[in-house]
Amino acid sequence: MHVMSADPLAFNRGVIRPVECVKAGFESIKGDYWMVLGLCIVAILVGSIGPFGILLGPMMCGMHMCLLRRQRGERAGFDVLFKGFDFFVPGLIVSLLQMVPMLILVVPLYLLILFLFIGIFGFVGAVAGDAPPVAALILPVVFVVAIVVMIAVTLVSMIFMFSFQLIVDRRLGGWDSVVLSARAVLGNLGGLFGLMMLNMLMAICGLFLCYIGAFLVMPIGFAAIDQAYRRVFPELQLPQMAPPQYSPQQHPWMG
Repeated sequence: MHVMSADPLAFNRGVIRPVECVKAGFESIKGDYWMVLGLCIVAILVGSIGPFGILLGPMMCGMHMCLLRRQRGERAGFDVLFKGFDFFVPGLIVSLLQMVPMLILVVPLYLLILFLFIGIFGFVGAVAGDAPPVAALILPVVFVVAIVVMIAVTLVSMIFMFSFQLIVDRRLGGWDSVVLSARAVLGNLGGLFGLMMLNMLMAICGLFLCYIGAFLVMPIGFAAIDQAYRRVFPELQLPQMAPPQYSPQQHPWMG
């Protein structure tokens, strides 16, 4: 029999150091880097096949199962990856909940891109004297709004940062994992935002290598997020109870 020594819903606050998470993430996967890269690519490819993210949730659950195993020095392979389908329903709930606010934010962003082109032509026309001067004001306004929307998208995605890990590590349901993830993210907002920016910077640098580099740094980014998760939600200690003590008086046939 095992006794749980910690509250599975408890979490730490203010414990994220972005650079440390990236370093620790790389250390956890470097011994099996190419396997982990393959796991991440397969998880994303399979997850993108189904409509409305129906396969994305379980594949993300499986991927984080693999990364959490690597943290403990355990083997992680494709058999573990597809165990994410054991958590199909909660994973699907998280992916659907994540999709709604993202669509609400991304659709206006596409509209802003359209207005951006309109603003550019208006700006050129204003400089050339072929359009009213007010058109020259459109461009900076659209840029500012676009930046605000992108920051909002980043913050919304952060709410779900630990949801899949909580499903596989704490066995929470879909909605409960989102609520607890949001609380934990708010308790570590500065560090996690810095980690997101650092991951984004690595991905941008990877794009300069003919897009191949973006794939190469992808497992490091995921592993860094799981390192952050383990700092916020430490591994539960399940100490074994001491074995029962016997005496000859209790069991004379043993004496």
